[in-house]
Formats: sequence, structure tokens, C-alpha cells
Amino acid sequence: MAQGGGGRPVSISMKQTNTRFSLKEFLSLIKQTKPRYPLLAIGMILLAGSSAVQVYVPKLAANLVNHFQEGIDYALLGRVVGMFVFSAVISAIGGTVLGIFGENVIQNMRKRLWNKLTILKVTYFDSVKAGEMSSRVTNDTSQVKQLLAVTFPQTIASIITVIGTVYMMIRMDWHMSLAMVIAVPVVILLMIPVMTFGSKISHIRQDAMSHFNGIATETLSEIRLVKTSNAEQQAQERAANEVDRLFRVGKKEAVFDAAMQPIMMMVFMSMVFGLLAYGMHRIAIGAMTIGVLMSFLMYLFNLIGAMPTIATLFSEMAKAAGSTRRVQELLNEVPEDFESGEEVDLSNKTLCVSNVDFAYSDAPEEPILTNVSFEAKPNEIIAFAGPSGGGKSTTFSLLERFYEPTAGTIKFGTTEIQKIKLSNYRSQIGYVSQDSAIMAGTIRYNLTYGLADTYTDEQLWEVLELAYARQFVEEMPNGLDTEVGERGTKISGGQRQRLAIARAFLRDPKVLMLDEATASLDSESEAKVQQALANLMKGRTTLVIAHRLSTIVDADKIYFIEKGKVTGSGKHAELVQKHKTYAKYVDEQFKVDTLQIA
Repeated sequence: MAQGGGGRPVSISMKQTNTRFSLKEFLSLIKQTKPRYPLLAIGMILLAGSSAVQVYVPKLAANLVNHFQEGIDYALLGRVVGMFVFSAVISAIGGTVLGIFGENVIQNMRKRLWNKLTILKVTYFDSVKAGEMSSRVTNDTSQVKQLLAVTFPQTIASIITVIGTVYMMIRMDWHMSLAMVIAVPVVILLMIPVMTFGSKISHIRQDAMSHFNGIATETLSEIRLVKTSNAEQQAQERAANEVDRLFRVGKKEAVFDAAMQPIMMMVFMSMVFGLLAYGMHRIAIGAMTIGVLMSFLMYLFNLIGAMPTIATLFSEMAKAAGSTRRVQELLNEVPEDFESGEEVDLSNKTLCVSNVDFAYSDAPEEPILTNVSFEAKPNEIIAFAGPSGGGKSTTFSLLERFYEPTAGTIKFGTTEIQKIKLSNYRSQIGYVSQDSAIMAGTIRYNLTYGLADTYTDEQLWEVLELAYARQFVEEMPNGLDTEVGERGTKISGGQRQRLAIARAFLRDPKVLMLDEATASLDSESEAKVQQALANLMKGRTTLVIAHRLSTIVDADKIYFIEKGKVTGSGKHAELVQKHKTYAKYVDEQFKVDTLQIA
């Protein structure tokens, strides 16, 4: 089990989904994408037309063969060739149109899924792996498109082919038709167990691949943790287990695929030779012509080509059932409500946290916070100290409204934060963490990330100056347009922190939250970041989680949190005198007598 913030156990796999196909659920999902139905109709009509032509051509071919001894009927030959060409052309056009239709569906579906992902609550991301979410947006949508734009239309075209073929055969020779109508279904019935087994293997492989994708994405996204932990072998072993699992499934699939072809060939040739022998017998007794027999063989190939397509429908439906359900589950997730509530100006309002309890919904018996209370007056600096895992970051998560308290209230002035319009609330919050997030892209992109306004270069240089970041940005090859790499890998930790501070300056927040913003920096970088933070904190209500107590000695008030409870509060000197654990922390960090510090 992975651990979330505050020690929360986090699930690493998604719900197992039922593989029973629901047409209602599938059509409901498609309807949500607002597909271009005219393209579907045109494609279906063209495929149906191609099937109809293919049904009629063997009859013309029979007439051509029967009159061959009298000389070649070039007009009839031209009609046959022309109809073949026409059938191929309209089939290609129909397939193209349906392909465009399918791509339009998947385009809209992926946009809808991605938009939904970006507005879901943090709790969703606590329980679902990034790789599995990615699989829903890519693999599952592709499976849905395959069924809608490929399998369904081809199945309908095949059904038209089968019905038309059987009708034409009966008109030509009902005895031979009866033999063929009996032979083909028998062959298909013999193949159903084989195809069912193949579908089962395919489904198992799909699940195994999805799980491996999740592990691979997770490992690669945290490759630096792998390296710094010397965990290469562990990562290799973990992936190797999944690769071995894929191998075992793939081995079964390989054996199945290798055996499938000769078995199907043997069954098919047995049927062809049997029908051919019966047809030769009917020719011998004068009940059938050679042209009709040739026509029947052409119709046989029509049936043989159509039946697997129809049979494939069921395996594709089984695959799409799981994909449909997984996509629908994501779309049914309750998003954050950004617009409900009132707009409140947080400046000049006191933050009051009263008797707050919190536990994760999946572990209510394990409280993370218990009866936490504190106050932050306008423009005050309020600091939080205490051992790791005590609940400091969880408190910040509640203030950011990632979660809601189990009990108690959080207010700005007289208004509970849950009653404030979420978009309005978060626009007034600035957040800088110890490992500030940087997106792949340019420095300019990162500074303005999430901001709707347009900013001039002068404004960007100004906030960089305030964040003590201007110099190193100016020294970069492309200045503001320098690419920082994925997760900011092309710049140092101190530079990332200063860019995050510059971004906070640009947001001009009313409330500033600093989560151990200097904890992972060297002394030189820390000094510059501290200067930048000092600039940023001016004129704002500031909440600070401190790892290094030296950074909070001047705070207006310090709250010591351990095991989810506030066990002491006051100014630095007061806590040193009256809080033994805090005094111990100070003594360990400053290496001086606690009385001298007081």
C-alpha cells in the first residue's frame, strides 16, 4: 500500500469491472460525446451498398461462365469487373468516413475525460494511479471507438452480406443452399469454444498490460527517488514480475494464435472440399451448371468472410464492456464545485480554525487531526512546528480545501470557507512548498500558469527581481523563454523555489502558505529564498510550516502540532520556556543552551 499525506493508506488499483456488455450504457456514453451522426449514416450506407454489390456479382459471374463456350461476353465481363471495382471503391470511402467518425468520437471523449480529470477532487487522485488514469484516456477510449466505428458497421455490413447471399443461393439452387447453410454454421459452432478462449486470453492480457503500464508510469515519474534510493534492482524486480506475467499470458496467446490458423484452415478446407464434392455430384446428374457451382463457391467465400466479423462482435463487445464501464465511472465521479457560494475578500479577515477533527473517509477510525484550533489575524505570520507526520501538511490541505474537516469549522471572518466560491477562494491563496511543482515548458509559462490575465515581460522581470531570480534567468540562453525540462529538471532546486515564489508574487495572494519552503536547500540557496520569502510575506497573512526553526523565531505565533493535536502555542521564547518538546527541538537545531535562547 502506498501512503498518502498524513500517513493515509492509498489504494493502487481501480475497481474491477464487469465484462457484460450493456448497449444502453454504451450508447449513453457515445451520446455524451456529441458524435457527428451524418458521418456514421453515410459510412453505413456506403458499406451496405458495397455488401449489396458483392452479393450480386457472383450471379453475374455464373452467367459469364455458363456462356463461356459460346464466346466471351465482353459487356458482361465489363459489368462484373466494374462492379468489383465499384464495390471496392465505395467500401474504401465508407471505411474512411467511418474512420473519421470514430476519430471524432474519440477526440471528443478524450477531451471530455481530460476535462473531467482536471476538475475532480484530490481524494480521487489519492486512490487511483496516474498510469491507470492515463489508460482510461487512451486505451479504453480506443476500445470504445473500435466497437463503434469499426466492429458495429462491419458487422451490419456482414449481416447484409449473409442475408443477401443466402437469398441469392436459394434462388439459384436450394439443395446446394441447404448444404451450405448447414455446413457454415456447423463450422462456426465448432470454432466458438476456440474464439471464446481467445477472447478470454485477450481480456487477461489487457488487464495485465494496464497494470504494468501503471507500475511503469509510477516508477519512471519518480526515477530520481529510484536513483537516490539505490532502488534500481527493486524497480527491476517489480517490473520483471509484471513482465513475466505478461510473458505467461503472451505465451498462451502465441500458442493460441499458432494453433488457430492451421485448425481454421483444416476446418475450412474440409468444408470447401465437401461442398465442392456435393456440387460436382449435382453437376453430374444435370441438376446444376458449372457457372452456378462457381457462383456458390464465391458465395461461400462471402459467408466465410462475413461470419468471423459477426462472431468478432461478441469478443469486441466484451472488451468494450470493461472499457465503457471504466470510462463511465470516471465521467460519473463527482467534480469539485467551483462556482457555488459567495465571493469573499480574504484580506483584513481573521482566519479562525475551531476544534477541527479530520480522518480520511476510507479510514474513519484513524484520526489525523483531533480538536485542532488556531487563529491568524490579518498580516500576521503564524508558524507550525512539530514532528513529521504530526498533521501540519494535512492542516494545510484542509485550508486549501482539498479535503473537508470531519468536525469543527474553518472561517475567514464570519464565513465558513466551504461557503466561499471555490474559484474565488483559491485565487486568493498562494502556496509554496519544499518541492514546488514546475511544469514542463518555459519560465514564462510557469510564471503565468493558471493565471487568466496577460502579463508584459516587464511585469515578469519585476516579480523575478522580487524573488531574487532575475539574475539566473537573465543568464539563461533564452531568458523567459528558456525550457526548464520535465518537472524542472534543467534548473536547480533553489532556482525552482525562487520561480515558485515569483509565481506567487504574480498571483498577489491575500493569504500565503509556505510548506517547509527552504527545507531541501543548501545554505546559499536558502539565504536567497529566505530573502525572497521575506519580500513575499509583507502585507499578507502568512502560514508557515517550518522544518528549520530558525526561520520562524520571529513569527507572531507558533503552534506545535504532534500526533494530530496542538500541544502548545505562543511566541518562540514562550514555547522554549513552557514546551519541553519544542525546547528540545530548538536545542537540537541551535546547539545552545535553551535559557540563553530565551
